[in-house]
Amino acid sequence: MPSSHCPGEPAIRTHDLTISYRGRPAVWRVSAEIPAGALTALVGPNGAGKSTLLAALAGAVPRFEGAVDRAAVRRIAYLPQASTLDLGFPIRVQEVVSSGLWFRIGSFGAVGSAERAQIAGALDAVGLGGLERRWMRELSAGQVQRVLFARALVQDAGLVLLDEPFAAMDERTTADLLGVLRVWTREGKAVVLVTHDLAQARTRCDHARLLATELVAFGPVSEVLTSEHLSAARRVAEQWRIADGPYRAAA
Repeated sequence: MPSSHCPGEPAIRTHDLTISYRGRPAVWRVSAEIPAGALTALVGPNGAGKSTLLAALAGAVPRFEGAVDRAAVRRIAYLPQASTLDLGFPIRVQEVVSSGLWFRIGSFGAVGSAERAQIAGALDAVGLGGLERRWMRELSAGQVQRVLFARALVQDAGLVLLDEPFAAMDERTTADLLGVLRVWTREGKAVVLVTHDLAQARTRCDHARLLATELVAFGPVSEVLTSEHLSAARRVAEQWRIADGPYRAAA
């Protein structure tokens, strides 16, 4: 269920953020705040720029217009879509999780007893205790996502960005990992979840940002995910799709 506590100050802000590819905007003049201590759903039609916006929040977009203010967070955990992972590379579960500790041990630092204990604790928290030495290629899709969540746990990031982490996941994995997200928000972390599951967003998230290249609506999920706003987002997305150049929908 959505959290009943009040969210904290914004963990990250954007102002007039515009990201274009081949001269066409993927994200257009988005000014938004992501509150700490809350789970924020980023929703919108296909091709609406959700993944692009999330990557920009993570610092993974090199060129953009406008501003992204990350001054309020020391570390960011970013989980792109699972389809971007190369599971054929020979790497063990422990090595993937330990990569979340780079801020402490560096890229080539040794993993000591304290770090191994932290990795084991993170894997226990996501239901994978005892699988430290398992090869990643041997895991199911749900187990892979749990490993990525464990990596985010050891990062101890103030801002966690998740791009459709539950796509094609079984119900138990989804429920377990949503529980992890709620633990993070209780700890004061800001969590952003890109999802197409509106029922999940309505019942699990505190806030929503409705994107259709431009920001259509934002606020508590009950106020954003209305039939009127969703219809407006579809109209705006279609207008962007057929537009020859930058288009700004009428208010």
